[in-house]
Amino acid sequence: MRDLQSTVKEQGECVTQIVHFKGGVKRTFTNILTNTIKQGQFTKMKRNDGTMILVNDENVLCIEVFKEQIND
Repeated sequence: MRDLQSTVKEQGECVTQIVHFKGGVKRTFTNILTNTIKQGQFTKMKRNDGTMILVNDENVLCIEVFKEQIND
């Protein structure tokens, strides 16, 4: 899979995303590392604790993205 250089990277290295799904369900995912976002049938992304999130794009209406500060 290739990196399509997601525009989310413009927000910085780490973001919070609120994913709005069909049917009104919303999920908030914090500490997403923007350089790990890969798109395909599922969008794959990793959090700074090493966990991976896969989102079925077919069920998504929109995504809100908020910049985070990385604490060393």
